[in-house]
Amino acid sequence: MSVSSVLVVGGGIAGSMLAIALARRGVSVDLAEISPRWHGVGHGITVQGNLLAALDKVGALGAVLDRGVPFNQLRMRQADGTLIAEVPTPRTGGPALPATLGALRSDLQAVLCECVYASGVTVRLGLSARAIAQDSKRAYVEFTDGSSGRYDLVVGADGIRSAVRAMLGVATTPQPSGMSIWRVVASRPPEVDCAELYYGGPRYKAGYSPISAAQCYAYLLDVDGAQRDFGAAPAWRLMYERSAGYGGTWGKIRETIGPDSNVSHTRIEWLLVDEPWHRGRAVVIGDAAHACPPLIAQGAAMCAEDAVVLAELVTGELPVEQALPAFTARRRPRVELVVRNSMRLVRWEMGLEPHTDADVARVMSSTLGFLAAAEP
Repeated sequence: MSVSSVLVVGGGIAGSMLAIALARRGVSVDLAEISPRWHGVGHGITVQGNLLAALDKVGALGAVLDRGVPFNQLRMRQADGTLIAEVPTPRTGGPALPATLGALRSDLQAVLCECVYASGVTVRLGLSARAIAQDSKRAYVEFTDGSSGRYDLVVGADGIRSAVRAMLGVATTPQPSGMSIWRVVASRPPEVDCAELYYGGPRYKAGYSPISAAQCYAYLLDVDGAQRDFGAAPAWRLMYERSAGYGGTWGKIRETIGPDSNVSHTRIEWLLVDEPWHRGRAVVIGDAAHACPPLIAQGAAMCAEDAVVLAELVTGELPVEQALPAFTARRRPRVELVVRNSMRLVRWEMGLEPHTDADVARVMSSTLGFLAAAEP
């Protein structure tokens, strides 16, 4: 085994799953999370089959399945709710797993937090890495609380605005996609049994997925901008106003949006590090190396796959000097396909490039089909 001590910076999906995977392989792991309260945000998440497969490899699958709603199909509708088509979703995690699971992101993170602690990882909250120095055998880290540590490997899993990425001298920075997204967790209408997408309305797209027996997660893809650019009203009011014009079940959900609704607005950015993801004994993974708009719902899955593959490689027979280049070489073609195709769908949704509905279906289907057929 080429590493015996690892620092993971960032406790989101990528960092948590890497910490668990390494600890299960006998590695001593420190996890540094900048937030003093370690939890996920409250909106929904679409968990594709390949993310479920990665969760299975770190022993977290059962608990996640217990907290979500599995489904194997997708419905597409016109803005008024008229059905366009119902299509099966490729099983990117294999035939034994659901194609998709709707869940609360906070529930997913809660399961991962429990597994991190149970695996014996040392968790340090409210701090992060301030500086990283290296020699041929160790990486030396100064933390933001003034403490320090030395490790065989340092992993930046600290998100799209990664501080570790900047410390390593990687110049790639997040770029605007041209879209933003409104999200709400709402009561689940009884007919909501899978993900549904609404096309042809006043915004780029609307959709929803079931996330529990009582709740669903609904969203609206809108033009780019910060929340204040849409007006001074509270988020719930802005989402309610911006979603006018959608009927069917989305219209029912819209009528439940009010002052007590859990509504968030986020600008959608993307990132793809084209150069090597590592420098010496430090590497970035997940959104710190690649982040994509949610049009194929593969962002979290790509983070989870990174974690499982990196743990496999750095605890194998290769020395770190070879394992980290092998990691980038193995992962980048897969994540690049997802990022590039997600951005292609963004441009089509925005009307920036000519396309047909068949083109959209082809890109989504071919991307998920590739992920189902190829090893992570």
